[in-house]
Amino acid sequence: MEKILDQGKKVYGIGIENGYAIGTDLSLVQRYYDLGARYITLTHSGHNDIGDSSTPRGGDAEEWGGLSPFGEEVVREMNRLGIMVDLSHVSDNTARDVFALTRAPVIASHSGARALADSPRNLSDELLQLLKENGGVIQIVALGGYLMDDPPQKSEALSALREEMGLTTREARRSMTEEQMAEYRSRVEEIDAQWPGPDVSTFVDHIDYVVNLIGIDHVGIGTDFDGGGGIPGFNDASEAPNVTEELVRRGYSDQEIKQIWGENLLRVWREVEAVAAEIQAG
Repeated sequence: MEKILDQGKKVYGIGIENGYAIGTDLSLVQRYYDLGARYITLTHSGHNDIGDSSTPRGGDAEEWGGLSPFGEEVVREMNRLGIMVDLSHVSDNTARDVFALTRAPVIASHSGARALADSPRNLSDELLQLLKENGGVIQIVALGGYLMDDPPQKSEALSALREEMGLTTREARRSMTEEQMAEYRSRVEEIDAQWPGPDVSTFVDHIDYVVNLIGIDHVGIGTDFDGGGGIPGFNDASEAPNVTEELVRRGYSDQEIKQIWGENLLRVWREVEAVAAEIQAG
């Protein structure tokens, strides 16, 4: 990746968001590695055969109480191959089990600090401290609901809108017509204007929080632009300089900004590969 970047080109890493793609076939971890995958998010919005999610479908109770026995095998195999374990979307107990088991540092590819936004998708101070001990990195997500808690009035207005438009279920939202979608977005914008959501400053507040709690070596940026992410001032890659400008305004050095924008993640990637080499060497 560094060689490609030095040539002035762009480069993308390959990852898998949801270990559901593995099913119960451990050999697929090797298969995905051979195809280029270098991180796997263990769960997504729902439990799977690897472990419990932070946001189970339908509010289901925990299925495994953390990692499943098969999930433990998956983590060991990821360590052996050199695939980064991603804790975004996993439950607190699943994260604790990973920290207790993994021999390599891990990432939370797109999460926030729960102390600033009380979402189960975010990492608590306890988990952030475990991440520091592990040597891992949390990449702050640019998605409003994980950066700021909505005031009750806004939540009530959004709920009333969904009730009025018959959009109270996932299936109803998926089957919206273009006209319904346009109306819904327009009215959501009106609600957002009344109760403004997070912006670049709020985003960097999460970076500040992590830096102050566990240090500059353990924070990065994870946009989630193709998964609902995007906030005013940082809606796509073209607006990335706005984040850098805010970091400069707050006194971060050039080296610290480089760490936040990718060097911390590359450091974890190297260490994951080093652990894999040790394991394979016996």
